Amino acid sequence: MSVLVAVEPDCWRRPVLAEAVVRGGGTVSVPDGASALVWAEPTQAQLIGEMVDANPGIEWVQLPYAGIEPVVDVVTARPAIEWYCGKGVYAEPVAEHALMLALAGMRGMATYARADAWSAPEGRNLLGASVTVLGGGGITNSLLRLLAPFGCEVTVLRNRPELPTPHGAASGSADGAARVVGPDALADVLPGTDVLVLALALTPDTAGIIGAVELAALPDHAWVINVARGGHIVTDDLVEALRTGQIGGAALDVTDPEPLPADHPLWSLPNCLITPHIGNTPEMGLVLLAERVEANVALRLADEPLIGPVYLDLGY
Repeated sequence: MSVLVAVEPDCWRRPVLAEAVVRGGGTVSVPDGASALVWAEPTQAQLIGEMVDANPGIEWVQLPYAGIEPVVDVVTARPAIEWYCGKGVYAEPVAEHALMLALAGMRGMATYARADAWSAPEGRNLLGASVTVLGGGGITNSLLRLLAPFGCEVTVLRNRPELPTPHGAASGSADGAARVVGPDALADVLPGTDVLVLALALTPDTAGIIGAVELAALPDHAWVINVARGGHIVTDDLVEALRTGQIGGAALDVTDPEPLPADHPLWSLPNCLITPHIGNTPEMGLVLLAERVEANVALRLADEPLIGPVYLDLGY
């Protein structure tokens, strides 16, 4: 018995993902003979619906995205198909990037990297800091482990605090968090937060979750770290908070808009660090996605539940 899997479209990622299908025990097939589709090219999301509609034998699809906002219309319009995304796939490199941004922000790298002369000391320790993480998935799992040596007091805020493990995470739990709370607790935890990390899915409920009110609630030394999606933060409100010193700073791997225009004020603010959405580069991500493809093909052959199901009711 085998699983016939189409790996489309033809691109530089395709050979690696095709090899993963074979390692998982599947057979790479043309689309019209396949029961599964692995989508290889993230930039051509608009073609996924056409591919599925043209090949009715496809029963399940492995998407390359951690968040499904690029294909949410495609997915919701085809509920009969099993959709699986890359949630948890890219957690390790993104969590590592979040830690780097937090350390850089807290220790004054936004200032020092721009300096052209010896400057006055600044910065705060991440050691023992109060960290609030919005999101309860794989990135949070990995970040909790990375933060453990720093002795931080971590609060995890997630959609379903009662779950024993983060919803949709491939593995692990909220071990290492001092507390896990629901969205209603956001206003209560912000005033005691030294570092606020955004690591949650972008849905209608979480768009703009950090705006003027939330930024005003943070201490004036707090740093905001965003490795999720730019749409979680109201950009104009963030610019104002940074300009007025309302918060210590922001370190952003994602922005709204994205790419950030060259003349945007965020570039010139001395308390803002920006990386161009490279918490997970294509080269890093391909190897990790291939591992997920191999695992899911093997699980389908074993008639076991696949990793990373898309929950249409939750939007991720």
